[in-house]
Amino acid sequence: MPHIELPNLPGIRGPMAFRPETSKPLNELVEVLLRHPNSLTQGERELIATYVSTQNNCHYCQSIHGAIAAAHLNGNEELVQCVKNDFESAEITPKLKALLVIAGKVQQDGKKVTVEDVERARLQGATDMEIHDTVLIAAAFCMYNRYVDGLATVQPQDPELYRSRGKMVAREGYVAANLTNVAPSTTELVTR
Repeated sequence: MPHIELPNLPGIRGPMAFRPETSKPLNELVEVLLRHPNSLTQGERELIATYVSTQNNCHYCQSIHGAIAAAHLNGNEELVQCVKNDFESAEITPKLKALLVIAGKVQQDGKKVTVEDVERARLQGATDMEIHDTVLIAAAFCMYNRYVDGLATVQPQDPELYRSRGKMVAREGYVAANLTNVAPSTTELVTR
């Protein structure tokens, strides 16, 4: 049960509906990081978000972003699961593996990222923009994960809920998908 009265929406959607003025910049940031044109595919960027959320043990974020990643990857949930469990053995590019090393270190402590980590990514073809965006995705998802878990939001266990929402967000984007449910009625509030 959430620590405060939140709209009865899963994960980050509850706090975002509770405080729409803060949800707007949060949604805009994730829209830019995960959907705007980039040399990393939307699926690759969603895998970075999923991996960081898994490392942070945030059920909602790893589930929804894993579902969005799978939607961008032709429904390949097995690949998403492999990235979550052991990305080094996943069938992804060496460049993405190098970027996931960086993301994992940012998740622990940004100061753990080394010159060698960045050089490995560059040797695998990563651009400065891709390295920048990987660090920012990892840092942002640490914040999003802690936002979701710090308020003890509702986090459904049914994978089908995440699959259907993941397909919608993959299709419509974050800003459009979250325009619904921003002004819930008081009857939708989850109480202590």
